Amino acid sequence: MSRKMEHSRVLVTGGAGFIGSNLVGELLCNGNEVICLDNFSTGRRDNIACYMGLKPFTLFEGDIRETVVCEKAMDGVEYVFHEAALGSVPRSISDPCTSTDVNVTGFANILMAAKKCGVKRVVYASSSSVYGDSANSPKVERIIGRPISPYALTKRVNEEYAELFATVYGVESVGLRYFNVFGPRQTPYSTYAAVIPKFALELMSHRSPVINGDGGIARDFTYISNVIQANQLAAMSADPRVANTVFNVACGFQTSVNEVFHALRAELAKFDQGISAIDAVHGPERKGDVPFSLADVSKARELLGYCSLHDFRQGLALASEWYWHNLKK
Repeated sequence: MSRKMEHSRVLVTGGAGFIGSNLVGELLCNGNEVICLDNFSTGRRDNIACYMGLKPFTLFEGDIRETVVCEKAMDGVEYVFHEAALGSVPRSISDPCTSTDVNVTGFANILMAAKKCGVKRVVYASSSSVYGDSANSPKVERIIGRPISPYALTKRVNEEYAELFATVYGVESVGLRYFNVFGPRQTPYSTYAAVIPKFALELMSHRSPVINGDGGIARDFTYISNVIQANQLAAMSADPRVANTVFNVACGFQTSVNEVFHALRAELAKFDQGISAIDAVHGPERKGDVPFSLADVSKARELLGYCSLHDFRQGLALASEWYWHNLKK
């Protein structure tokens, strides 16, 4: 099986976001016709500026919470990559209703539109957060715990909706449980920014990053190229065991926040030696954070042919170079 989707008409929801815009770029490079649906609540126009004016690219500005928008954007589409969501555990704790509206109602609208438009398959972004309070490590797809944040619950509900729509309506889908994705175009400017770009901006500005708690929390940090690969493999696979199931997307290696800080500082110090003298400071722990998150990727490896294209340190080197040349210091 080819590892790249080619010559298809596809929709990427949240296509102006971090993951979505990287996926759009890869799909365009492979000769696909790409429709990007985004309402720019968290997506950035800068992320897709380089695609504007290209014949195979169409920007459809709209909100997935509106049924008619989903149907119009999906007209004539073969595959849907659903990346649109309100991310962030802290954001969902602060405003659970909006996270639920976007992540659950919006996803149901996408599935209904896929049914109406005859889409071949929906590949959707789930999350490692669905493992919740499960003490099992590494995380395997069949064993999940209770969600410990509203965001985690919305992603759990997405998986339940996908299973239901397969059974009741025949809508085919594949869920990808992302583990702490990082890389180019991930913004550090939001209150709810992810840890790696946030640390990068602070270090490049010669400020001390704040580590929540003692920094012992560990994650399976996953470079964006691995996620882009997994999306294409999930869409194209003809293996009947792939349809209507979920897969971990990660590296299968755990790194603590303290280790992330030191590794990132070393990478950025290659551009500015003064960064090597900056130390982090520690703040209070965040509510809703899972202490440890390590993925078992054997299911994706066996059924999708997935493999990690870049491990954490390789990805961090690539991301650091992008941060240095693109973030406002």
